[in-house]
Amino acid sequence: MQRPRLGYVGVGLMGLPMVQRLVSLGYAVAAYDILPARLDAAKAAGAACRACAADVARDADFVLLNLPTTEAVEAAVFGADGVAQAIAAPQLVIDFSTVKVDKGRAFARQLADRSGCGWVDAPVSGGPPASATGTLTVMAGGTPDDIARVGPLMRDVSARFTHMGPVGSGLVAKMINQLIVGCGHAVMAEALLVAEAAGIDAARIPECLAGGHADGTLLQKLYPRMAARDFAPQGYARQLLKDLEMVNEFAGALKAPVPMTGEALSLYRMLIHLGHAELDTSAVFRLYEREAR
Repeated sequence: MQRPRLGYVGVGLMGLPMVQRLVSLGYAVAAYDILPARLDAAKAAGAACRACAADVARDADFVLLNLPTTEAVEAAVFGADGVAQAIAAPQLVIDFSTVKVDKGRAFARQLADRSGCGWVDAPVSGGPPASATGTLTVMAGGTPDDIARVGPLMRDVSARFTHMGPVGSGLVAKMINQLIVGCGHAVMAEALLVAEAAGIDAARIPECLAGGHADGTLLQKLYPRMAARDFAPQGYARQLLKDLEMVNEFAGALKAPVPMTGEALSLYRMLIHLGHAELDTSAVFRLYEREAR
């Protein structure tokens, strides 16, 4: 089966490892990023480099977006040199970014009106390691036909791909994911603080609790990094703050109370205020260390 030609916009922390994997699997990938160093890394992986997002889209069957903010997605698609300038049906946009739900739906409508092209919102969870190994969790929104078209590609980038409904549904699921993740980060930090204060071997808590109700990915992967004070970014603190702001806004519009999310949001606002925006999300533990001192 012939693989689709891919255009890829955004080859940063999450995008670059996915591009590296796709190239290794035999996909033809044309890449663009606003930072030259990232493009150099994509070129070293075997991707062709392009001068703008429109150039990425010209010969692609699927245009993949992996960008940090709603504004970045809008600029990449609808800006002066954006994807919309060069795309036409039956080309398809797949957006792996985490953006505001209402904006994501509006982008899809706008692109369909201008070009007839479909849009699949496909935000991800799992971080750079999962992006590199094709084991991401992908939550998707789109038409059944578009979802069927992207199925083979998704099998190469994800361990779990779930179609949640029409365009925007994947983004709603991602809001829930980030609510759980953001609150979970705070819980892991508090658990580590208490374990260390009590004088037990805090690093052994994941081993001790494995298989019980407290077990999970955050306990097994995030907690040990906190315990080791390993704050090298696998996901930027500023990005989780951005996501928690979106969750809070989205829940507010639904009039759904989210007090725990509010607490996590306050912690990440404080973390970024203290200058730790570029550290890993696990660096929220620094706030607890600071208070303990």
